Amino acid sequence: MASLKDLRSRITSVTATQKITRALQMVAAAKLRRARDSAENARPYAARMSAVIANLAAGVSGDGAPKLLAGTGSQRKELVVVATDDRGLAGGFNSSIVRAAREHIVSAVADGKQVTILTVGRKARDQLRRTHGDKSVGAIEVGAPNLAKAQAVADAIMARFDAGEADVVTLFFNRFVSVVSQVPTCRQLIPAQVAGAVPIIDLKGSAYEYEPDEETILATLLPRNLTTQILSALFDNQAGFYASQMTAMDNATRNAGDLISSLKIVMNRTRQAQITKELIEIISGAEAL
Repeated sequence: MASLKDLRSRITSVTATQKITRALQMVAAAKLRRARDSAENARPYAARMSAVIANLAAGVSGDGAPKLLAGTGSQRKELVVVATDDRGLAGGFNSSIVRAAREHIVSAVADGKQVTILTVGRKARDQLRRTHGDKSVGAIEVGAPNLAKAQAVADAIMARFDAGEADVVTLFFNRFVSVVSQVPTCRQLIPAQVAGAVPIIDLKGSAYEYEPDEETILATLLPRNLTTQILSALFDNQAGFYASQMTAMDNATRNAGDLISSLKIVMNRTRQAQITKELIEIISGAEAL
């Protein structure tokens, strides 16, 4: 049985840990609202960008279609972009993204594809290095997501696509749904997925005329759309991270409180047993006299 000194030391240690988890929970809760607003505000822009591209793509076909839209004509080489956070202490937030990416990578390799991996965030880099380190072609630390970070990721993707190192580019991230729900999501970035439910406008016999032509507009919009989709995913990841961290730290704080209560009960019982033992020794000594 542990001594009273050991029990007091452990209670002090757990109490200090509880203060840290409670502080992390409060910080995550304070940052969650802003991160959630950023994620929700980015979605309509990304959706509208996809709708515009879909309308433009309807008038483009054949050799005139940009490669970012039509693809290279092959799907043999795939670049998998895995976006997590740089930090931990968020439950299974980062692991769920990596797990979904691993399953996709294993399936793609089994289908005979040549897979390469670009990681965004230290946790993705560290976890995938153990099992797929030979497929890594780069690692980017995300920090606080902004347009410059999204552009850096988009530039890295475009460099490999233009060099012929990738025919298909797939992004893995966590889509923020609510404080208790973040869904691992796979989104194809290249070739760009055209929105399937674009509203049809009744022009009453008229037709759209573009200046310049659709191909030129798409050549400008598609790289911007790539950056926009990445930025939206990074904002979703940030909101999901803070939500997951808040929940994880709340659970850790509660568990620490339960452990402290249990240790105090054991300490009180140990102290009572010690007092009883000392009383018995005193009485036994008095009777012996």
